[in-house]
Amino acid sequence: MRKIYEMGIWFFDLPSAKHLEAFKGLKNLTEDEELIGLPHLEAEEGVSLSGKPLHRFESIVLSTIRRNLSLPDSIRSLTPSFASEVFTQKEIDRITFDPLRFDKALALFDPEETPFLLIGENYGDWLLALNRIDLLHVMVSRVREKGFLPIFSGQWTTFVLPKAKSLNVAAYAVPIDRKWGSSDLQRAIDLIKKFDKPVIGLNPLADGKLLKELEGIFTFLLGELKVCALIIKIASEGDAGRILEVLKTFPSLIPPRKT
Repeated sequence: MRKIYEMGIWFFDLPSAKHLEAFKGLKNLTEDEELIGLPHLEAEEGVSLSGKPLHRFESIVLSTIRRNLSLPDSIRSLTPSFASEVFTQKEIDRITFDPLRFDKALALFDPEETPFLLIGENYGDWLLALNRIDLLHVMVSRVREKGFLPIFSGQWTTFVLPKAKSLNVAAYAVPIDRKWGSSDLQRAIDLIKKFDKPVIGLNPLADGKLLKELEGIFTFLLGELKVCALIIKIASEGDAGRILEVLKTFPSLIPPRKT
């Protein structure tokens, strides 16, 4: 992380506790107030069924979603069936918000250090598919009460954007890539163009071959789709250098830094 920072990158995605600790160490070392980190809080941390964390029922959740005929075929194809058992509607209705577990997970973060918080991920999509967006509303409100700006993260772009639009979040982070999450890429593009809230592109370079087409990809995403940001997985220092060189052609993405 320090090497990447020294190359000129000041914003870091922090998907795990290990990444968060490394970020805190870098911030203490550099004393750079403009260094920004984006930690993740998965929706599964805040939901329970009959007093048990919902992730213990993951196979049943997925089987239930797969059999939900209201989902597009492109989404159901991404949810393999792991169990013959499915939730009844009464069981789905009994899924509740778990404030103790959620607050414990939320306590790992400090809005002074990391003002933005990515919330949702797989279980965010799954709760939407189960028609339990009410639970996500509660989590988002809780996050705001603690002083964070929540960003909703979803994996199924064409399903998430219209379904989660009512959430009080700062932005929506979704894949814009055929290989990861957007099985219907053209429909995802059409939705984003019409979407009237900020959208962040998740991992637009999931296909490693696209590194050779950075100028065109960034021009399309930032110029035509007008996404407000991109979260890119960087595999090496060489990739980081290549990406930074291309980003220099987009001056609006390089904010002035204190010297």
